[in-house]
Amino acid sequence: MFEYEIQKINQAELIRQADRARLARQAVDARRAARRAGRRSAKNAPEGPVYSLRSLFDRAA
Repeated sequence: MFEYEIQKINQAELIRQADRARLARQAVDARRAARRAGRRSAKNAPEGPVYSLRSLFDRAA
């Protein structure tokens, strides 16, 4: 009977760990989706367009 109770406790702990890992993965996925949505709506971006440094310097002879 004692081994059965220990097994049930271990099983419950594994389920809790899996739930925490699933929640963390969902948070990462939500942040990634929010970043992608922010990139798609470039009109609303506060930074504005980015230009390369090549346009700032003349070409050497």
